[in-house]
Amino acid sequence: MGHRMITLYTAATPNGHKVSIALEELGLPYQMRVLDLAKNEQKTPTFLAINPNGRIPAIVDHEAGDFAVFESGACLIYLAEKTGRLMPADAKGRSLVLQWLMFQMGGIGPMMGQANVFFRYFPEKIQPAIDRYQGECKRLFRVLDGHLAQHEYLAGDYSIADIAHWAWVRTHRWSGVEIDDLAHLRRWRDAIRARPAVARGIERPPSKIDLTRDGDAAAQQFAEDARRMVETGQSLKGSQP
Repeated sequence: MGHRMITLYTAATPNGHKVSIALEELGLPYQMRVLDLAKNEQKTPTFLAINPNGRIPAIVDHEAGDFAVFESGACLIYLAEKTGRLMPADAKGRSLVLQWLMFQMGGIGPMMGQANVFFRYFPEKIQPAIDRYQGECKRLFRVLDGHLAQHEYLAGDYSIADIAHWAWVRTHRWSGVEIDDLAHLRRWRDAIRARPAVARGIERPPSKIDLTRDGDAAAQQFAEDARRMVETGQSLKGSQP
């Protein structure tokens, strides 16, 4: 394996950190290209040739003829199948991982993303929208907590499903949702945080702010930058914490 096996196009967001965590867990050699989302670097023709949707993350596998993969969940599946790790090969085991991965892609990510927009970034405080998305986040967290009461991880052994959820769940305070009453979810969150590859992955790249807590000057500036993106009509999907 060469040192230039994979290029990861990313930024310090939960979706970006999903893929850097997976790459660190798998020990795959990769180089990182950090895109400045506020400067619309994800909309350049060069990057749009890799991901027509103009979002991070995306990977290019140079060992496979510069094969490009976009969408964070698709990146995780590709890396797991490429290495034969972090997802079982048998049909039932693979399905369990994919079911929980889809739960994150279709539920946890979009609902937390909308909670962030209305709770943190939108110029007006529309309380029914805030309540709606924070309430849905909490409902989904309860689903995870209930499942984790009976299982150490989401789908058998530690897998890409855990990585995908963890990258988002760790930022629950940024969405304005507490998990103090969800002991099993907290146990799972803390156990994954203790993994060395996870600790490395969330520093690739490091966040400008600590998304696991609230309210310092850097966080306020970050929210203001994101608010400007909202006001100018830019989509924050894949470009926000």
